[in-house]
Order: sequence, then structure tokens, then C-alpha cells
Amino acid sequence: MSRISEVDARGIIATAPGEDVDFVSRFFAPQSGIFEDPVTGSAHTTLAPYWAEKLGCTKLIARQLSKRGGWLRCRIAGDRVEISGQARAYMTREIDI
Repeated sequence: MSRISEVDARGIIATAPGEDVDFVSRFFAPQSGIFEDPVTGSAHTTLAPYWAEKLGCTKLIARQLSKRGGWLRCRIAGDRVEISGQARAYMTREIDI
């Protein structure tokens, strides 16, 4: 992880073809204070077009392989990427202004 934190970037995305999904990924961002992001929607806005071109399709199923992990459905819609999946509440807070 110390070597990854030396890279001058927001984070590092690792990806590969999947066995039971179209592709898998992991996202490391120690330079941003995040050892490994469990499920990274923003990373999939670049991964989905990449894999859509490689696989010749516009609808993909992805899995992020972090410890907590998660599944994402990605759809290429023109110059946009639509991402859906299930979410869980992480934290609830109130702010009085």
C-alpha cells in the first residue's frame, strides 16, 4: 500500500474480466485517506465504457471485490453511464444551520 500511496493520482483502479459477471474491480486510494473503497461508483463511469467496448455490449454487470464488496449494473446511454445497485445506510446525521 505504501507504493500505491506514492502514485500521483486520486486512486488506483484494478480491473479484470469476471467469471460470473462481465468484469471485476478494486479501487485503492490511500493518497485520499481511503485504503480501499468498498464499492466505487465513480470508478465504474470509466470502467463501464472500457469493458462495453471490449465486450461489445451496452449493459454490464460488475462486482467490486473489496472485503465488503458489491454488485453494480452499468448501462452505457450515449455519453453517460447509468449505474444501479443496492445500497446500505452507512451513517445518519443531522446538521442544524
